[in-house]
Amino acid sequence: MAKVVCFGEIMMRLNPEGYLRFVQAGNFEASYAGGEANVAVSLANYGNDAAFVTKLPDNDLGQCAINSLRQFGVDTAGIVKGGPRLGIYFVEKGASQRPSKVIYDRAGSSIALAKREDFDWDKIFEGADWFHFTGITPALGGENPQICLDACKTAKSKGVKISCDLNFRKKLWTSEQAGKVMGELMPYVDVCIANEEDAADVFGIHAEGTDINTGKISREGYIGVAKELSERFGCEYVAVTLRGSISATDNKWAGMLYKDGQACFSPEYLIHIVDRVGGGDSFGGGLIHALSHGYEQQDAINYAVAASCLKHTIEHDYNLVSEAEVKSLAGGNASGRVQR
Repeated sequence: MAKVVCFGEIMMRLNPEGYLRFVQAGNFEASYAGGEANVAVSLANYGNDAAFVTKLPDNDLGQCAINSLRQFGVDTAGIVKGGPRLGIYFVEKGASQRPSKVIYDRAGSSIALAKREDFDWDKIFEGADWFHFTGITPALGGENPQICLDACKTAKSKGVKISCDLNFRKKLWTSEQAGKVMGELMPYVDVCIANEEDAADVFGIHAEGTDINTGKISREGYIGVAKELSERFGCEYVAVTLRGSISATDNKWAGMLYKDGQACFSPEYLIHIVDRVGGGDSFGGGLIHALSHGYEQQDAINYAVAASCLKHTIEHDYNLVSEAEVKSLAGGNASGRVQR
């Protein structure tokens, strides 16, 4: 069992029922989610010792977010209480040719206003094997870039593996800001995770022969992206998700894992999407589980992609599947037949 520490923001997610648009909604469903929190839940569901670290307001809403993690076995002992508010985001699920929409209401959240002294990283990393964060956390601004750097330095000094999902969010910062900050953090990262846009938006590294708007994907182009990321920052692994967007409802989904000049590609799945948000995080959770348990390169990318394929069929952000279910799909059982 691996002990994995995840650091970032958890928010309340509000979405209209089903596929209603914001302007149609008379009610909103509430759930809780965030890039690193989603990863922690995945890891806990696979039987890992998963811990989530953040700062939350000391009120009922902050406690609701904590309870949502505890429900699935995530360790919340490292969560700091204080600050003014819980961040919120709104999701309008797309369908067919209408894309999904996300609206953030997270400015001034407790974690965005966190201070370096809030987190005792030496204590947090006691007994830890792995540390995971995303580019969303430093993008929150304030002292968060330095807090992430503090965490990376401490983790590295203790021999803890570090993974980072670039997760560029243009509503939080510019490409120039992201490139500068992430460029300082990436030399500490052992496993870099990216999608079809992140490497280009953050570091100006483009996949030749690929067009995300038409769903055209070039495998050779992504090998080049992974090679450049690996050589520039010294990452042991670079993982890339490959999404071929047919529509908001139907996607082709695959992934690549690169190490030492060798690229392994997963099988490609045709997925009919129930809820896309959190799909990338479920890939990260699956990959961390596989690599931390000694999976070979091909098996690791197969597991990560199968895990994230299943997530696309589940409402809200958390990937509520078991290790057995992921292994079944990765092993070729993709019929979706009723289990009796």
